[in-house]
Amino acid sequence: MGVERGRRFFSVGRTVRLVRACLVEQVNPASFYLPLAADSVSLVERFGGVEGRLVLDVGAGPGYFAQAFGAAGARYVSVDARPVGMVCGDGLALPVRSGVVDVCFSSNVLEHVSDPRRMFEEMLRVTRPGGLVFLCYTNWLGPLGGHETAPWHYLGGKRAARIYERRYGGPPANRYGTSLFALSVTRVLGWVREVERSGVVERLAVFPRYHPGWAHLVVRVPGLREFLTANCAIALRVCSQSNDAAQSRQAPRIVAARVGSADSSLSAPETVSVRVAPGGTSQPVAPF
Repeated sequence: MGVERGRRFFSVGRTVRLVRACLVEQVNPASFYLPLAADSVSLVERFGGVEGRLVLDVGAGPGYFAQAFGAAGARYVSVDARPVGMVCGDGLALPVRSGVVDVCFSSNVLEHVSDPRRMFEEMLRVTRPGGLVFLCYTNWLGPLGGHETAPWHYLGGKRAARIYERRYGGPPANRYGTSLFALSVTRVLGWVREVERSGVVERLAVFPRYHPGWAHLVVRVPGLREFLTANCAIALRVCSQSNDAAQSRQAPRIVAARVGSADSSLSAPETVSVRVAPGGTSQPVAPF
């Protein structure tokens, strides 16, 4: 797949197309996810090709990203807590051996998990030395932070949900404090700086995903970036010493998470899970 470079890729036209797609997510998911998935592949390819590479998509959803990465020649595997992915599993305790995937990717999932730091560390753990972690998430104080409850989320997440319910006669799909959590640019960048200082990763890029290229510098301005960044994209190169350190830090948490899950058949992270039918659970098999 050819990838446009620089300003030509991060154009105003691209921004307009993506924002328009965001506005119809609830009523016409395909009109949102198809262009978003294609754009995601292009973004990942800016930091290295995906053809022939093992791509793990955390929280992939119902197949739009599988189509896009498959068309680009990737060896694609998705993990989702719902029975819509290729593997039914938990992003906070990925059923994947440490250091085996070439690209660990996630789009618009981090703000939906109760422990986003753990998911971030899990993505680092499963990525091989020299591999890429590419992560995009919706920033709470940005214009899209409340998802379908925006812009009322500026009044508070719970109040926004009440306003939405009064206006539309039913609760929002994303409930604040249950399936939607406040996540800031500054908070996630703090995690990135921490793993950078410890030599776990090399930061390749941090930018507002939907913005044109000339507006990318906004993420460097504390305070302002929280309100002007609708969606934050982070690209990291995993360093050679990262996986052993990440695995030792994460092992107690992962074991505890799996032991505490009554309906999970996931075993220890020394495995990659086999593909399963919708509604099934993953079974540990040999890695790819």
